[in-house]
Amino acid sequence: MKGTGDVRESKSDGTTKDASHAGLPPGLFQPLNKKSFEPLYAQIQSRLKELIRTGEIGVNDSLPGEAELSRIFGISRMTARHALQGLTTEGLTYRERGRGTFVSPPKVEKEITHLLGFSAQIRLLGMKSSTRVLASAVIPAEASIAEPLELALHDNVLRLQRLRLADDEPIAIEEVWIPRGRFPGIEEIDFGKHSLYETLRDRYGIRIGSSRETIGARGATAEEARLLRISSRSSLLEVSRTLLDVEGQPMEVAHSLYRGDRYRAVLTIPAIEQH
Repeated sequence: MKGTGDVRESKSDGTTKDASHAGLPPGLFQPLNKKSFEPLYAQIQSRLKELIRTGEIGVNDSLPGEAELSRIFGISRMTARHALQGLTTEGLTYRERGRGTFVSPPKVEKEITHLLGFSAQIRLLGMKSSTRVLASAVIPAEASIAEPLELALHDNVLRLQRLRLADDEPIAIEEVWIPRGRFPGIEEIDFGKHSLYETLRDRYGIRIGSSRETIGARGATAEEARLLRISSRSSLLEVSRTLLDVEGQPMEVAHSLYRGDRYRAVLTIPAIEQH
C-alpha cells in the first residue's frame, strides 16, 4: 500500500479516511462500537478476520500498520499493536521485519480422528497437490522399522521419501517404509505421479483400517529448511505413524514433518459420561 500524502477526511463516527488508505476494503472503515464490552482491539481483529475470510484482503496482501490503524480508528498505537499481534498469534498473518504484516496462506488441517491421505486433504481445501520423490529404494529393515511392521530383522522394505506440495508450495517431508514381501513390485511404481494409498487399495486390494500415531514438535534442520523453503530452526510438526489394514496387519511405517506455519493438527474429543 503506497501513501499519496496526508490528506485526511474526518468522519463523524470517529474514523478518519485519507488518501494513503486508497485500496483498502471499504468494510474496514466501519466505526468501532466504543460503548461495547468487547475491547477495541478485539473489534479490529474481528473486522480484519472477516475481510480475510471473504478474500477482500487476500493471501500475502499487507495489512494496515499500527500507525495507519491508529489514524483510521482514532485509537492508540498500543491498541492497534495488540490487534495485529493477535492475528499473528492465531496464524492468520505473518510479520516481515521492516515491511509489515501480511495475510498467511490457509493452513492444512490434519484431523487426528480421521485417516486421510495428503492428496485428499489438499483436494478438500480446493488446492492442487503435487509430489516430488526425494528417494526410493529397497533396503533391509532396521530394528526400528522391522518391529512395528512385524518383520524379521533385515527383511526387505521399500523406503520412500517424498516432498509434498500444495499449490506448488512445499508443505511436508514424508518418509515411509513398506514391506516389499507383502507388496511385490511396489518399488517399480512412480509415487511422484501416483497416490500411495490408492495404489495399495487398487493394485493390492488393501483396505486401510486404523493407525497408531505420535505427534511432537521440533525445529527444522538446515536440509529440511532448504527443502521446505523456510528458515532454519523453524517449527515443524512431527508425526510418526504405523498404518494397519482392516485385519490389523501393519502395512506402513511413516515419519512426516509438516511446516508449523502451514499445518495444524485438529483433535475432536468426545465427552465421557460421568456417573
